[in-house]
Amino acid sequence: MNQTLLINFTETQLYRETHTDCIMNDDVMLNVPVIRQLYHWDCGLACSRMVLEYLNPVSEEEFQRACLDLEFTESVWTIDLAYLMCKLGVRHCFCTQTLGVDKGFRNQSFYKKHFDTEEDRVNELFLKAESNGVLVKKCSVTVQEIQSHLEQGHVAIVLVNAVLLVCELCATPVKYCCFLPVGQKCFCRKPDYQGHFVVVCGFNRKTSSIFYNNPAYSDRVCCTSFSNFEEARRSYGTDEDILFIYKDG
Repeated sequence: MNQTLLINFTETQLYRETHTDCIMNDDVMLNVPVIRQLYHWDCGLACSRMVLEYLNPVSEEEFQRACLDLEFTESVWTIDLAYLMCKLGVRHCFCTQTLGVDKGFRNQSFYKKHFDTEEDRVNELFLKAESNGVLVKKCSVTVQEIQSHLEQGHVAIVLVNAVLLVCELCATPVKYCCFLPVGQKCFCRKPDYQGHFVVVCGFNRKTSSIFYNNPAYSDRVCCTSFSNFEEARRSYGTDEDILFIYKDG
């Protein structure tokens, strides 16, 4: 992969909350830095950089080398992020409803462009995951399990349908398809599905709220209701993918 396609994190804006990690019975807010994606395709890499900064920062050179070794392209799947965590020595667990590629995605506009070239590659990654030390489980995860994970100071990268995910704190929704070079015209149409990675970093049981870092921004922590979060992450196209990341190695 051309190194210029990878995120140059020295140019990204990194936002940190001034509060320390706060863990109480009903309220959890982890101090996970926000790193903005630079292109329309690199939200997963931006989320990976966020959790690495939170856990144990790796150098820019080490991160770029890992991405190059894994031969990342502009099509980054959740299984790719699991391999990245494994390569960087981060304890993880990738939970999904489908061990491989759902052939039904071939008909979705979001997947259609890369489906034929990606299907075999992604299926092979799943087949070789165990032998490569990548932990993958076929299961459905409840919001209570996510809360329990966060209570222990751990974080998670979650694949959501960005069309459905609505932040209660943002004035206007972001157009995820509009990360285009300056001067390039956008022909946006609202799709049924737009895959997008976010980092879940907190919750409030009393208000039934989930807090997450959205790589579309660099200056805020977003918030949505449990019900909206569940709708967005369980939408067809996500496979309910969630990559649990553990603070201890």
